[in-house]
Amino acid sequence: MAHQSTDLTTNLVNLGQSNLSGDKRALYLKLFSGEMFKGFQHNAIARDMVMKRTLKNGKSLQFIYTGRTTAEYHTPGNAILGNSDGAPPVAEKTITVDDLLISSAFVYDLDETLSHYDLRSEISRKIGYALAEKYDRLIFRAIARGARSASPVSATNFVEPGGTQIRVGASTNESDAFSSSALIAAFYDAAAAMDEKGISGDGRVAVLNPRQYYELIQAVGSNGLVNRDAQGSALQGGNGIIEIAGIKIFKSMNIPFLGKYGTKYGGTSGQTSPGNTGSFIGPALEDASGATTGINNDYGTAAEFGAVSAGLIFQREAAGCVEAIGPQVQVTSGDVSVIYQGDVILGRLAMGADYLNPAAAVELYVGASAPSTF
Repeated sequence: MAHQSTDLTTNLVNLGQSNLSGDKRALYLKLFSGEMFKGFQHNAIARDMVMKRTLKNGKSLQFIYTGRTTAEYHTPGNAILGNSDGAPPVAEKTITVDDLLISSAFVYDLDETLSHYDLRSEISRKIGYALAEKYDRLIFRAIARGARSASPVSATNFVEPGGTQIRVGASTNESDAFSSSALIAAFYDAAAAMDEKGISGDGRVAVLNPRQYYELIQAVGSNGLVNRDAQGSALQGGNGIIEIAGIKIFKSMNIPFLGKYGTKYGGTSGQTSPGNTGSFIGPALEDASGATTGINNDYGTAAEFGAVSAGLIFQREAAGCVEAIGPQVQVTSGDVSVIYQGDVILGRLAMGADYLNPAAAVELYVGASAPSTF
């Protein structure tokens, strides 16, 4: 999924390039920023799925919740002074920017000279991947927290609905997470729950892991799942975006999934490892609470998440993201390059995320009982 942004042209920043001409300086930054930003765009999907705002001259941003009010008949002669219950109730959520998130690499001039490929472009792209991965993981964790939370609007007799947790399948096996028929039933339950809680039908999306996504693609034409846009070459190519009950479906390796990110092999999942998975496929969730260094919001600890989460369905009001610094590239040069005989390529961003309206968040899970609240 491609995302458009103006950050690329407005956030080209460099370090120590006073000895470069203006034209060459701009050329370096365009090259590295372009590759980094392409890498970020390719992997980051959550950025456009939630309510994103840009911060200027501040470290936090407030989001306001307004609950519902009631209608009543007027008695002739009585003054109208507002609802006697003080409705609608109002609550506030503050999202703070986490510390600066960076990804960097040192490019040795000799290595670059001896290589048969464009080393800097490749490194810039991988830096973009790393930033996008962290960006999405934090937002998806915030949404999962929201699905387990009550509404912040909790005035007496005016309590707003909170998050939703829906069990996939009927057994205690993790393999239910990959059952197309069980997933489809869960989608319709989620759509009904959001309808009942007054959540807008616009902007509803689901994020599943790749194997769940492809199970649904294979189920097109069966189980009552019909999508004309995913037939023919699109279906065979695995590129068809399936929509169930008005919910568009995306795949990501960055959602919390059975205690890991994106996938889980073995156990009762029924999924066999393809082998040679390396160090970065299906890593365990890390602690990311507000007590963790660099984090100023609460994305939950690994223990709080547990090992039953199996997908997310949400509407854009489920979470908010604030950015103080969008994805940027910085590159050393000049005297610094002479001293170290190479350059540091740095990608950075500053953002924070948290859930907003829990009623707009649905967490899919497997197992005998729903995951506990944070």
